[in-house]
Amino acid sequence: MSTEQLAVQQARKAFLTGRSKPLEYRIQQLKNLSRFITEREKDITDALRKDLYKSENSTQLYEILGLVGEINLAVSKLSEWAAPRPVSKNLLTMSDEVFIHPEPLGVVLIIGAWNYPIAVTLQPLVGAIAAGNAAITKPSEVSSHTAEVLELLRHYLDPEMYPVVTGGVPETQELLKQRFDHIFYTGNSTVGKLVMVAAAHHLTPVTLELGGKSPCYIDKNCDIRIACRRITWGKYVNCGQTCIAPDYILCEPSIQDKVIDEIQKCIKEFYTHDPKSFADYGRIINQRHFKRLIALIEDSTVAVGGDSDEVECYIAPTVLRDVTSLSKVMQEEIFGPILPVVTINGIKEAIQFINEREKPLALYVFSSSNKVIKQIISDTSSGALLANDCLVHYTISDLPFGGVGNSGTGRYHGKYSFDQLSHLRSCLIKKLNMEMVNQMRYPPHTAEKLRWARFFLLKQINLAKWRQMAQVAMVAALASFVVQRFLR
Repeated sequence: MSTEQLAVQQARKAFLTGRSKPLEYRIQQLKNLSRFITEREKDITDALRKDLYKSENSTQLYEILGLVGEINLAVSKLSEWAAPRPVSKNLLTMSDEVFIHPEPLGVVLIIGAWNYPIAVTLQPLVGAIAAGNAAITKPSEVSSHTAEVLELLRHYLDPEMYPVVTGGVPETQELLKQRFDHIFYTGNSTVGKLVMVAAAHHLTPVTLELGGKSPCYIDKNCDIRIACRRITWGKYVNCGQTCIAPDYILCEPSIQDKVIDEIQKCIKEFYTHDPKSFADYGRIINQRHFKRLIALIEDSTVAVGGDSDEVECYIAPTVLRDVTSLSKVMQEEIFGPILPVVTINGIKEAIQFINEREKPLALYVFSSSNKVIKQIISDTSSGALLANDCLVHYTISDLPFGGVGNSGTGRYHGKYSFDQLSHLRSCLIKKLNMEMVNQMRYPPHTAEKLRWARFFLLKQINLAKWRQMAQVAMVAALASFVVQRFLR
């Protein structure tokens, strides 16, 4: 039996003991996860420095703060999320107990990504633990130093319920052969399709957090200076290796020079005249991705940056001008510090350009006009839409984070993580009395019974209102009288 098979078998055996059902157990595991982050903070920081050249402050800002916030939210709200959820009823079920009961799915597989290897690996784990599941965590082997740190979770979490399996493609393939109750994958769409195929063998539901080319439309009637500050930050954080980074800019030819000039100013302000030696500017994850990125700009005109160092996997913040839809850089998600500027003639052409391509994980629009913003919302589709900013929707736990179409399926963050990794079980509890009310649904089916069934089934009850008015009993008595009077 392989290591992967054994881990899954032990996790399922542990789950079937029922020990993850009590909320106290889940809360304790979440607190242990928080303790892991606190006690291993230096190990995490050192690993991310080696993997992606992230500074200590960048690690805090982009990896740890949001994760800690998710854990704290889950701990404080778990009893509310896990409680039965009453629903509205019709007259036929007015005396019944009708509710949604969240229950654990079982054993979840979480396959993490390398670009934010702490945040995007452990945030789904927060949801899995909160929902009462067992979970196998598979960190990305590309960010190898961080994967080694995540192996230390065995000293903090229940090792049978929450094992960490490391390794490369063979280990991931072996895991995908096993039966899970849910698979949560973060990465690119190519591998996402392979995950979906493997999951189909066991009819396993999936959450796929993918990516794509997230457009950024700049309306000529906006504050271009402020727009470019926010775009520059969103694009070059983590050296452009962010799934929701602005992938390319759409703007009219009349403002292209102004946009490029403002972005160049921001690059110098944020990363100095020498980003290579600046502590808060990262590196490309490895030489394979470095070479891929360099190849993408071969047929384009570099307006800003373009410097590189293969030995250090360094690519300077780069802006390309006069890019067309046929340019190499427009054929795939960039996932690096390269920002193409594509010129279009107005908002209609921008919308057409966006809609002719796969639905993106995020769509950005910068405009001072609410009409323009609402038109983009109305006439396009994306995982998320942000007006006049970039990336910050990821920080809001009450917003579901996820893609649509080629950019992913499913959603998470906050309560959405809990619901995504729970089975929302429909429950109805009826008493063995008031049998006469049921006569209208029993054969023979007469026109009179149908008339009354239509009344009872189509009349919705606002449960809270009925409770406030204390009239449920009175209505039940009335219903019983009607049935006995007219349907016997």
